[in-house]
Amino acid sequence: MASSSQQPSTGAHLPRTLGPLMLWGLGVGYVISGMYFGWNLGLAAGGTYGLALATLLIIVLYITFTFSYTELACAIPKAGGVFDYATRALGKDAGFIAGMAQIIEFVFAPPAIAAAIGAYFHIFFPQVPVTVIAITAYVIFTGLNIYGVKAAATFELVITILAVVELLIFAGATLPHFELKNIQHNAFPFGWKGVWAAIPFAIWFFLAIEGVANVAEEAINPQRNVLLGFGSALLTLIVLCILTFLSSVGVAGWEAIVYPSPGAPPSDSPLPLALEKITGSSGWLYHLLITIGLMGLVASFHGIILAAGRATFEFGRVKYIPQAFGSIHSKFKTPANALLINMVIGIIALLTGKTGQIITVACFGAITLYVFSMITILVLRKREPGLNRPFRVPFYPYFPVIALIIAIISLIAMTTLNIAVALVYFGILLISYIWFHFFVKQSMHGAEINSN
Repeated sequence: MASSSQQPSTGAHLPRTLGPLMLWGLGVGYVISGMYFGWNLGLAAGGTYGLALATLLIIVLYITFTFSYTELACAIPKAGGVFDYATRALGKDAGFIAGMAQIIEFVFAPPAIAAAIGAYFHIFFPQVPVTVIAITAYVIFTGLNIYGVKAAATFELVITILAVVELLIFAGATLPHFELKNIQHNAFPFGWKGVWAAIPFAIWFFLAIEGVANVAEEAINPQRNVLLGFGSALLTLIVLCILTFLSSVGVAGWEAIVYPSPGAPPSDSPLPLALEKITGSSGWLYHLLITIGLMGLVASFHGIILAAGRATFEFGRVKYIPQAFGSIHSKFKTPANALLINMVIGIIALLTGKTGQIITVACFGAITLYVFSMITILVLRKREPGLNRPFRVPFYPYFPVIALIIAIISLIAMTTLNIAVALVYFGILLISYIWFHFFVKQSMHGAEINSN
């Protein structure tokens, strides 16, 4: 029997158009920009071994989390993802916090990616400011998502395949120049503290794969296809993560793909820096891979915009935010208003110019989501044993418990090493919850009394 805290359905429903290949494309596409930029900042925090150890820990987290989350997505295929799952298991208050964390993750990841898109395009068009390019990208890809989910997902699939091929070409070009001494050079400069400091950037390798769950409501036969999409996407990403890490660092050491020159600030472009050591900055292969490399950034930017729209749409659909954000465009059948408000917030974050901090805020949202979702699966197994579960996580309860423990450790490590960013993140959560508790819940309670 469903919990009494489960949200009532409304008349706004998203059409089912996505098969397993589209879901694979979305799952890989959401994440693949993490291979192109951002992760290398973890090298500055922990060196080669520090980031490697953090990444191995996070790979275990994502394996155990993804299979556990798939059980929830197949049993409760709703656009709100963890918001719907946690509300059903833990009540409206916990559901709101989990859903808000998800929105923070999905809304704050695109500005960081947009900044990288702007930086890449700026190489070819130095006369156009990076911010102008980034904002233009926001407008274009928000518009494409408003136009239609099938068109958006098809575009996502094409550019994701190009981005995967580019990473394989990059590995093919750099691995012949791999030297073990480059991996070992100054590999553990900050000791175990560096491992904890590198955790947000290890998460960035896989951040947002859980967005597949947010399109479960639009999947054909979600009970089967969500599992295929999630599982194949995660396997693809683990292989690409290991290949990219080793082939990049192995060319000339970790400093070479973090700092363009001695004393320079950390770069958002590790792959071009690695290639430059081999081909120079004027070779045809260098320019070809930079051009195709934009596809990886675009794939994640576009894909996370899609998932963010669904998360915000669900909040509007249950009236936790103005109901207008829970409406569907009459012509395109997409959550247009939710997509537009996410774009506005994202552009404001983009204008701060603080890419590293924005990435960390997104990672805080992700880790909070992982904690709530693993508690949710444990509670639902006990409270609703009869719930239809077309897919059951293997090795239960070990997988969700392992994921929960690693997520809590990661949250503690990130908080202690990023106090200022943590205060911003938890401040947003607290203010949002106060607004929800004193205004939204009171309004809903009054409406229930009047209806009775």
